[in-house]
Amino acid sequence: MIIDIHGHYTTAPAPLGQWRDAQVAALTDPVRAPDPAGPVISDDRIRESIETNQLRLMDERGIDVTVFSPRASFMAHHIGDFATSSAWARICNDLCHRVCELYPDRFVPGAMLPQSPGADPATVVPEIERAVRDLGAVTVNLNPDPSGGHWTAPPLTDRSWYPVWEKLVELDVPAMVHVSTSCNPAFHTTGAHYLNADTTAFMQLLAGDLFTDFPGLRLVIPHGGGAVPYHWGRFRGLAQALGRPEPEESLLRNVYFDTCVYHQPGIDLLLDVIPVGNVLFASEMVGAVRGVDPRTGHHFDDTRRYVEAAGLSAEDLAAVQEGNARRVYPRLDARLTAQGR
Repeated sequence: MIIDIHGHYTTAPAPLGQWRDAQVAALTDPVRAPDPAGPVISDDRIRESIETNQLRLMDERGIDVTVFSPRASFMAHHIGDFATSSAWARICNDLCHRVCELYPDRFVPGAMLPQSPGADPATVVPEIERAVRDLGAVTVNLNPDPSGGHWTAPPLTDRSWYPVWEKLVELDVPAMVHVSTSCNPAFHTTGAHYLNADTTAFMQLLAGDLFTDFPGLRLVIPHGGGAVPYHWGRFRGLAQALGRPEPEESLLRNVYFDTCVYHQPGIDLLLDVIPVGNVLFASEMVGAVRGVDPRTGHHFDDTRRYVEAAGLSAEDLAAVQEGNARRVYPRLDARLTAQGR
């Protein structure tokens, strides 16, 4: 089995975006507020959006299951306040749940959180509970920068985040550390802000003691870890200068990386530097990079090709494509096991 742990509903039917536009407009003109029950989207419209996009590509590329969460750039936590984000998260999470109910053998739900700049991180705990217990989410996407590129939030090691970590450990659910849209023109959303955040989150974890307090917490850093594998020596040297243990010792029992890296040398480097047990297959298909590489004739985000050309043993390849995901996402494993897989 090949499990893609990083998929977003980037192709959601138009009424979702229209509802969000009305919600944002209502921040300054309340009469434009949309129906709080959410947009009206039929099952047929969901099927059309999935079968012509994500499901078609999964079939073409031989991907069996995708962990499917709301579109990351749509989270836009910097817009409005906590009430705004709470309503938006509920609607987006419910929609992804519907996708997974329509295609239970192919999609497994992940969830976004109702974060907001300046809000106590603990305010997201009820949505974690609802998403996991009621919607079957096997992971959540956690934004380390709800301000959208201005980095006003405390580091992930700050005690204000502890209620979130406590809940994730209690539910045995990992979090993917994933930012959203950048509202800072100095940082392109997917080309700079995403990769900056991946690198920044790792450095925050390196400088703190989070996993001493939460040894059971599991965090996934997407997009191959940003600059982390490429600058592994820098991080080892910084750990030494800060009086911290080697990153392998202090972080790699709890921190994992995905394979959303869109060329062969990048995947080769990731798998050479990071232990195979810490790498999970992912593509983020129909995401930030959707085009065909003219040098290869294949889509940039067809990451299965890179992983299978990286020279891994059969055992290591199986771990990256399936085994690691089932270990890091126990609720995913339980769901697949219940399906006889």
